[in-house]
Amino acid sequence: MNILDVNKGVDLDLSDDASYAIETTTERAMDITVDEVGDIRVVRIAGNLDTQTSPVTQEQLTQLIQDGATKILLDFEKLNYISSSGLRVLLVAHKRLEGNSGQVRICNPNTMVREVFDTSGFSEIFSVYGSQAEALDGF
Repeated sequence: MNILDVNKGVDLDLSDDASYAIETTTERAMDITVDEVGDIRVVRIAGNLDTQTSPVTQEQLTQLIQDGATKILLDFEKLNYISSSGLRVLLVAHKRLEGNSGQVRICNPNTMVREVFDTSGFSEIFSVYGSQAEALDGF
């Protein structure tokens, strides 16, 4: 797995390696790793998905979709916090995939992230699962 330092302006060429991480700050405010499970892209987001980290997350998800991904599973097991900027990124990915007969699923949200989803109505937009195995089943 490669770790990319976004603050150094690394180009996100995803075609060569299906597993990599993006490090957004030296304090590691957020890491993104992407793995393939069959035709599903499992995107693990660790840290905070907020105003600072949303642009790189949006760029990452957009690149996956442009590269042909139609099934994206966002694993939030290590996501500590999500802001309205982070929710917007998820909504944009959802709308892009929906137009390509694709789908974004969410798994492993902590209590706070689940509460944000429930309060904002995002639980009605996304399928949210308690585990990765449940989310992968029937995808």
